Amino acid sequence: MDTAERYRAFAREEVAGHSPVYEKLAADIAADPGLIALIDGLPPVKRQPNLLLAAARFLGGPVEDSGAFRDWAAAHWTGLAGTILARSTQTNEIGRCASLLPLLAALPQPLALIEVGASAGLCLYPDRYGYRYDDRPPIGAGAGPLVLTCRTNGEVPVPERLPRVVWRAGIDLNPLDVREEATLRWLECLVWPGQDDRLARLRGAALAAVADPPHLVRGDMNDVIREVVAQAPPDATPVVYHSAVMPYLDEEARDRFVATMRDLPARWISNEGSPRLPSVRARLTRPLPEGRLAFLLALDEEPVATAGPHGEWLDWLGG
Repeated sequence: MDTAERYRAFAREEVAGHSPVYEKLAADIAADPGLIALIDGLPPVKRQPNLLLAAARFLGGPVEDSGAFRDWAAAHWTGLAGTILARSTQTNEIGRCASLLPLLAALPQPLALIEVGASAGLCLYPDRYGYRYDDRPPIGAGAGPLVLTCRTNGEVPVPERLPRVVWRAGIDLNPLDVREEATLRWLECLVWPGQDDRLARLRGAALAAVADPPHLVRGDMNDVIREVVAQAPPDATPVVYHSAVMPYLDEEARDRFVATMRDLPARWISNEGSPRLPSVRARLTRPLPEGRLAFLLALDEEPVATAGPHGEWLDWLGG
C-alpha cells in the first residue's frame, strides 16, 4: 500500500477507539500531500505512522492539532527525519504477556525464556506480573504491583498459577536500557496519547527492570539464536517467543528464522500480525476478525488464538 493508505489504515484499524488524537492526526496526514511527500523521502521501513508520531512527540512537537503539526513538521523536518532514522519503534508492550501466559503456563516447567526482538526486555518477566482475565480471580496478584487485564472469548486455558521461570535472555539488534532517561522517554513516546493505562504499565515494568536488569544479547536473531538457546539450563524447557517482530524482517530473513526454529530443540511461541507468518496462517480453520488489527498467536506454528496487539483481548480458536 502507498504511504497515504498506510496512514489511513493506521487510523482506521489500529488507533480507532484507542487514541482519538492519533486517529484524527493520522487521517489528516494521509490527506496532506505535502506531508506525504516528506514522509516518502524516508526509507520505506521508516515511514511507519507510530515511528513518525513518536519522534515528533519526543522532540516536543504538537500532535493535538493537525494544522499545528503540519507547520511544525515542515519547519523541523531535518531534526524530525534525523530522529526517525536514528530510532525504531521497539514498542515494549508488557500487556502482550497476557496473550503469552496461557501457553507458557501449559508447557513443561520450569522454563528458560528467550525473547527475540526483546527491546528493553520488559516482556521477559511474565512470571512477575499479575493477571486478570475477564472477571476471574487474579493470577499471581502477589507477584508484583502490576496486574495485566485481558478480555477473553472461547475456551482460553487460563492458568491457575504463574509459570516457573529459571532462566531468561533477550535478543535485539539494539537492546534498550531503561536505566537511561532518554531511552525510557522514547518508550513512553511510543505509547499512544490517551492510553494512560499502557503508560502506567510501562513505567511500572521499567522500575522492576531497573531493580533487576534483564540479560540482553545484541545481535541479529538469525545469527545468535542457536547460541543463546544452547545456554539455557538443561533441566528447563527452552521457549523462544516474539511479538510484532516479523515486520522488521525481509522475506529471506523471515524464512531463515522459520527454518532455524523448526530445527532448534525449543518450543516456539509466535505472536504476530496475521499475514506475517504464512505457515501459521495457512493452518487457520476459521476467518480472521475484520475491521481491527489482530495478532495470530501460535505454538510451534499451530495457531491457537487471535489476540489484541497490546494483549487487551484473546480469542481462543480451539473447541
